[in-house]
Amino acid sequence: MKYVLILGDGMSDYPLEQLNNKTPLQCAKKPNIDFLAQNAEVGMVKTVPQGLPPGSDVANLSVMGYDPKIYYTGRSPLEAVSMGLKLSDTDVTLRCNLVTLSDEEQYENKVMVDYSADEISSEESKILIEEINKHFKTDKISFYSGISYRHCMVWGNGLTKLNLTPPHDILEKKIGSYLPDNKMILDMMVKSYDILKDHPVNKERVSKGLNAANSIWLWGEGKKPNIPKFYDMYKIQGSVVSAVDLVKGIGILAGLNSVEVEGATGNIHTNFKGKALAALEQLESGCDFVYLHIEAPDECGHRYEIENKVRSIELIDEQVVGTILKGLQKYEDYKILILPDHPTPLSLRTHTSEPVPYLLYQKSSNKDSGLTGYDELQAKSTNVFIDEGHKLMKHFILDDK
Repeated sequence: MKYVLILGDGMSDYPLEQLNNKTPLQCAKKPNIDFLAQNAEVGMVKTVPQGLPPGSDVANLSVMGYDPKIYYTGRSPLEAVSMGLKLSDTDVTLRCNLVTLSDEEQYENKVMVDYSADEISSEESKILIEEINKHFKTDKISFYSGISYRHCMVWGNGLTKLNLTPPHDILEKKIGSYLPDNKMILDMMVKSYDILKDHPVNKERVSKGLNAANSIWLWGEGKKPNIPKFYDMYKIQGSVVSAVDLVKGIGILAGLNSVEVEGATGNIHTNFKGKALAALEQLESGCDFVYLHIEAPDECGHRYEIENKVRSIELIDEQVVGTILKGLQKYEDYKILILPDHPTPLSLRTHTSEPVPYLLYQKSSNKDSGLTGYDELQAKSTNVFIDEGHKLMKHFILDDK
């Protein structure tokens, strides 16, 4: 049996007036996914436990079969593992975004213009993070460059429970109410503006009409979690295909093989088909399970790109699901699980914790769902509900249909 989990990050949404009071999933042309839904188990699943933040860290842990109430320690350590950083049990890591802030004189009066600085290139951001590290590195503090705007700070014997705000949650808002209480972290963020605003990299970006990466923003702190190996839980070998360090980090900690795909970006310009082909290659090489993660719908939700969110779902259907279905034809039996990790409503531009729709299809066990397709409303109409998201993986892999 082969198992493919296709996760459209943030795919679920609310009805929008601009879409004739439909959701992007309802509007998107997705014949492959709709066909599966017509012949699958379809329902709703609660991926974010009560009391935990509706981040991709919590939700992807849940979907991958780990109870976040037990194993969640913060977002950044998951990303740090993917970046190859060796963490001690006392190290605290923080996500370090390169962001664009407005130019008001007082830092607290500035507005969060862009949490990704126009998705700054990794080459440019590496230079800026090296500059930040030059100013702030101590025997306990170090900065490490990652991909695009996503970077990491490691704090030896650092603090947790800092109540830090994700920058994508405060787009177009004045940052004063969301600044950290911790003086060291706040001082670094404030000083970073003076370090970065006139840096040659940013001067060149501005000359090209791009947003300057004029401040760091620290958030998502945590310590390295200790999670069981995926194989020990499900007795199958697996791989993870993602452009996002967070998801790759969960996979690495779970003992899954992390696959690099050329042109995989984490946005709508990603190599959709390349990711699907990489997943099929993993199955052909002996893996039985692939966790295929696509970030594009989530990014479009944060950026309020209505048409792009619909289009990203259509590209997932055409280039990912379509490619996967063709590649799986050779196998006697297989299962496909499709779902988002959490909603990212366009109207809110951030994550929410409501249940999300899922479909579970098995080649040898087609069933008439009575549905015409896959979306939030139709999934809810089945009255199938999984109240704890981490149970879905066991149902997917271990339960016979």
